[in-house]
Amino acid sequence: MSTNEAFQKAVEDSRKLTSKPSNDSLLELYAFYKVSNGDDFSKAEKPGMFDLKASSISASYDFHKRHTNTNSQAKAKYNAWKKALEEDQLTPEGAKQKYIELVEKLKVDCGYDADKAPEAVGS
Repeated sequence: MSTNEAFQKAVEDSRKLTSKPSNDSLLELYAFYKVSNGDDFSKAEKPGMFDLKASSISASYDFHKRHTNTNSQAKAKYNAWKKALEEDQLTPEGAKQKYIELVEKLKVDCGYDADKAPEAVGS
């Protein structure tokens, strides 16, 4: 199975976890997903201190669409994405591999049901 196929399977599997991952794990999934897809960080709006309703950084992934972001959620997502790019220096291929590995770990830690109807990650 190619890395791209394994990544797509991991995305599907992440939607079949039986319990909610920790917030830290959800942020890692978010960051790895954004980097994997080559989303342009330079075009992401940094949430400001006085944003009353921060806009969603991404509309491409169920986890990121399911709630209106609070300012702190938007900042956490922005910072996780920034860290993956700048501190961890992940490439799209590296981020895909990290995403796959994290989902495999979460399948053990959070439970996994292959027959479960897919739902937003973290539901």
